Amino acid sequence: MAGYQGALSDSVIQSKYLGEEQKILIYTPPNYSPFSTYDLLICQDGNDYFQLGRIPRQVERLLEEAEVREMIIIGVPYPSVNERRKRYHPDGEKVEAYLRFLAEELIPFLDDKFPTYQLASGRTLAGDSLAGTVSFLAALKYPELFGQVMMHSPFVNATVLEALSAFSPKSLSIYHVIGKLETAVKTTDGQVLDFLTPNRELQSRLKQLPITYSYHEFDGDHTWTYWQKDLPRGLTTLLSY
Repeated sequence: MAGYQGALSDSVIQSKYLGEEQKILIYTPPNYSPFSTYDLLICQDGNDYFQLGRIPRQVERLLEEAEVREMIIIGVPYPSVNERRKRYHPDGEKVEAYLRFLAEELIPFLDDKFPTYQLASGRTLAGDSLAGTVSFLAALKYPELFGQVMMHSPFVNATVLEALSAFSPKSLSIYHVIGKLETAVKTTDGQVLDFLTPNRELQSRLKQLPITYSYHEFDGDHTWTYWQKDLPRGLTTLLSY
């Protein structure tokens, strides 16, 4: 793979909804050209997907093997653990502001800056844990903008299930995984929660909808050790040719 590498850069969006500057990480694939058109993969927990998930290198391996489409990867980092919870938690005080940032600020910025398809089917949201939750909520709220979701071990509560109940299914593709050992997950606010049971409930509801849905349970817990290994399957499920 020597020499077959894309480019990493970053940018800043002044967000009126978040009330501050939001840094974004940008990966453009090898042989990127402004005259081609690309899928967008937008990762909440951006630093984690780029560093712990090593998603640029994983995508490059899949590109070399012609297993996925060319894509621009955007990482949206969170400024602090406390702020992450406010933005990503389904009952967080800033979750609506963050969803509006994604839809009304980030997408116009990216569509203006890069040659994207500008279709819901060309935009995939990704996230782990709470980041997976907010990615899922964004697709439910803005189905005309986001057509695909890759969620690793999302947090699921009554608010999430209510949002799904209110959703009118359109063209939506979801890749959803959870670890079989995620029955006592220590959360950032100090609680210990069962993630597995609510995810199974979410799965039972999603599989009844007229959407494209892929669900897997892996032998592992709520850590990047397992999510990193699972990324190739998620990427090829949603972004293959």
